[in-house]
Amino acid sequence: MVRLTELLHASLLVADLPTARAFYEGVLGLTPDANRPDLNFEGVWYAVGGGAIHLLALPNPDPLTGRPEHGGRDRHVALGVVGWAELRARLDAQGLPYSLSRSGRAALFVRDPDGNALELIEMPPSHTEKDSESHG
Repeated sequence: MVRLTELLHASLLVADLPTARAFYEGVLGLTPDANRPDLNFEGVWYAVGGGAIHLLALPNPDPLTGRPEHGGRDRHVALGVVGWAELRARLDAQGLPYSLSRSGRAALFVRDPDGNALELIEMPPSHTEKDSESHG
């Protein structure tokens, strides 16, 4: 029997790596993973729980305009966040637009500088990587 067990990483295309890094590191607080191999294009990897986000500095074939305003109606990557209210305040302080989840839970959708949608979902302070196995 075949059974998928976990999401290992999500790759996102970014046109301007320094601008993308300012968002992922400066706003979201991620730290680059030094284990990224030397590839034939620029990029950066970030460890997130048991998985990772890979930013690929490549031309983006997707339009930046005409996308749904609410990221939940577009393809997106969902990330658990401890300190969700603090992150929301950081987005507000920087004037970055987002929309709240329509599910009623503490979650919001924000787009990075390249239009990639991220869903940021509040997790309890006691949340661990093992807990993510039961998140559905």
